[in-house]
Amino acid sequence: MNEKELKTSTGQRVVIIIIAILMLGSIIASYVAIILNGSKDSSGSTGDSMISEEKIARYEDSYNEKEAEFKEATKSDFDKFIKYKSEIKAYNEASANNGGVQTRDLEVGSGRELAENDTNYLAYYVGWCADESVFDSSFDDNDNPTGFARILDASLGMIEGWNLGVEGMKLGGIREITIAGELAYKDQMEICGGYNKPLKFMIMTKAKEGSLAVLTNELEEAYTKLQYAYYGIDYDTMSE
Repeated sequence: MNEKELKTSTGQRVVIIIIAILMLGSIIASYVAIILNGSKDSSGSTGDSMISEEKIARYEDSYNEKEAEFKEATKSDFDKFIKYKSEIKAYNEASANNGGVQTRDLEVGSGRELAENDTNYLAYYVGWCADESVFDSSFDDNDNPTGFARILDASLGMIEGWNLGVEGMKLGGIREITIAGELAYKDQMEICGGYNKPLKFMIMTKAKEGSLAVLTNELEEAYTKLQYAYYGIDYDTMSE
């Protein structure tokens, strides 16, 4: 994944499904950090506010290494998930919008069952529109995926239809969820060419524990540091 893709990809931060709240939080955090950084510079306490190209390159290397590690560690999950890529098909938008939340288990998991409002899990995903176009995913490449490059932490907050759709799902399983626009992004976010659009997701849930949880946190931290660097902020020195 090149630098341009890192700067523009909405899929990186969670999130599938880009969660509007999470996106907004990220933007606000970046804005506040820039203001704080500028404030420190004006007082003479931090010196030059521009991060060096060498430091940016180190953040890029760190992120790329962590992404490669994540991709290798999740290969078996990817191999299991990619078998269902053919299920990413066009669908009738009107029917999907009138159906509330519809679910179809492609593979039943062997882990614990997710309860109502349960957010203690991680999830690989792919989300697509009625015309079959993928708007976000855990894949390293939406068109020709070779592995996973990210995973969602459900505790960060998901759209209503997602939460309803995974209820009763067993960890380790793979489920297709169809979500009406009123239970997705409503009129709050333009997606799939407009507002109030229905969405489909294919989701594989995983336990939020062990090495996968550790890798998830490390990958997210590496990504966050890189994005701050692109704004000219050295994340490692923000608290100094």
